[in-house]
Amino acid sequence: MGNCCPKPVNNFSSNSNKVPTQAVIIKDEKKKEPMIEKPPSKAAKEGNDSTGSGKEPVLPASGRIVTPNLKCFTFAELRSATRNFRPDTMLGEGGFGRVFKGWVDGETYAPSKVGIGIAVAVKKSSPDSAQGLKEWQAEVKFLGKFSHPNLVKLVGYCWEDREFLLVYEYMQKGSLENHLFKKGAEPLSWSTRIKIATGAAQGLAFLHTTEKTVIYRDFKSANILLDGDFNAKLSDFGLAKLGPANGESHVSTGVVGTYGYAAPEYIATGHLYVNSDVYGFGVVLLEIITGLRVLDTNRPGSQHNLVDWARPALPDKRKLKKILDPRLLEHDLPLKGAFKASELVLSCLEADPKNRPSMEEVVVKLQEISAIKPKPRETKVHTTQPTGPRRYQSANHSPLHKKPGGGVKVQAIKSLYK
Repeated sequence: MGNCCPKPVNNFSSNSNKVPTQAVIIKDEKKKEPMIEKPPSKAAKEGNDSTGSGKEPVLPASGRIVTPNLKCFTFAELRSATRNFRPDTMLGEGGFGRVFKGWVDGETYAPSKVGIGIAVAVKKSSPDSAQGLKEWQAEVKFLGKFSHPNLVKLVGYCWEDREFLLVYEYMQKGSLENHLFKKGAEPLSWSTRIKIATGAAQGLAFLHTTEKTVIYRDFKSANILLDGDFNAKLSDFGLAKLGPANGESHVSTGVVGTYGYAAPEYIATGHLYVNSDVYGFGVVLLEIITGLRVLDTNRPGSQHNLVDWARPALPDKRKLKKILDPRLLEHDLPLKGAFKASELVLSCLEADPKNRPSMEEVVVKLQEISAIKPKPRETKVHTTQPTGPRRYQSANHSPLHKKPGGGVKVQAIKSLYK
């Protein structure tokens, strides 16, 4: 049966910042498919994302990770906490599996009744999934040893009878993706958007400056979760990878991630740089200021790819006004701050990773942008985007949608929370 720790432990210790020595990470066959197919012989030689044996790993019946700052739950405890994983407790679904809301005691982490104790998010993998196990291991090894205000806290885990689960702190406001794109979502003000961007940047900067650099590899709006005060925290570390060592500039690995957010040099060569994460941040910041998805085949042909379409407008103040999210007009929008943000986007999207800023530099820039206050005359801005309610016909529809139906499926992972 299951293995559990003798007592619950605290995940918020200040001594939990050591980076794990290794992590086994491979692509998700359903949601995180590789963007470049590699021959089996070549993949076997690259030990970064596979077992190196060329064979599917054999799943043991149960197991335990030696992580002293995590609570080891039994499957029965998590089943009780989520009321037997009832459908009405499901928060979302991703490449790893489904996520359910549960309740546990704030001190002992024992299952509790709804509304009593603290809420948690329980991520349950699909049974018998070798891929799910690999990403589960990666999350435990990375999040289990990190403690930072801008990373989602991992409370504990369960590995029992071929079931593997993760237990996180519950994030009340869900994902940034939903706030930007979901139909009926309350518009985010400019100051809130910059606050979220700054928090996410601080999370990435922390990962990049740990003793052993960690490359997040899947930075996107769906993986930025928000607490009750719109503080941003990075989630889903299933694709995280240790960065280059011994003076190397990059690591070579199979290409996985999400279309639109992955850096061009990574897609083209499989070379993963620390600043490959910076490119993904630039894409998300562009989504934040325009309110548009990075990929949307329901927009006119020239606008399918947000980066390609918006890039020429970013350095031009007059053109920039035309692509800004019209919902920002409902609040005081500092045009100077918006232009500074567009300049930051451009620097993050540089083709050569060496020319991109570090995430520490990005944080400084965002703090400067946050300090810029609007002028009264700047609140009236005319844009070419519709100023009325955005009517999304589906998760991938944009306000520039011309006709319903059609479009190709974008290889991206759904948010943890709907």
